[in-house]
Amino acid sequence: MPEPERKSKITASRKLLLKSLMLAKAKEEWEQEIVDKQSEKERYLSERITPLHTSGLSLSQLQDLCRELHEKVEIVDEERYDIEAKCNHNTREIKDLKLKVLDLRGKFKRPPLRRVRVSADAMLRALLGSKHKVSMDLRANLKSVKKEDTEKERPVEVGDWRKNVEAMSGMEGRKKMFDAAKSPTGQ
Repeated sequence: MPEPERKSKITASRKLLLKSLMLAKAKEEWEQEIVDKQSEKERYLSERITPLHTSGLSLSQLQDLCRELHEKVEIVDEERYDIEAKCNHNTREIKDLKLKVLDLRGKFKRPPLRRVRVSADAMLRALLGSKHKVSMDLRANLKSVKKEDTEKERPVEVGDWRKNVEAMSGMEGRKKMFDAAKSPTGQ
């Protein structure tokens, strides 16, 4: 039995109001998330990066500071390069695995197949290669039927067609035709 359509308990204006309230709440949470991310970034950078005090340093001290900063930059670059190489390796591996999964499922596009006429000899040559030396002439093994034999079996009588029509008219004529059709097989 088909169930009767239920009427919504919430009116269209109420639905619209709830939808707009949900969107407003989502927008507030999104903006708060952006602010939280920014404050987290600033906190992390303040912990990792100490402020530089270059005032009152001699030339040799500034050079040492530059060397230290340069070494830190090199270490960070090496780490970044290693992480990037691992990431690239993982993406390549993921692609390969996806292709294997597709191959196992059989969800790849199959090309449209065309009919190709190949003789039996060509097929055997393709399968067996140079080992194939016997030609297969399939038509040579067929039994031949001679037309002369079939014509001799049914002798055709040629006579006056008017006599034939008069003789075959009525019920007796049909009986004669029936008997005539039986007699050649009975011989």
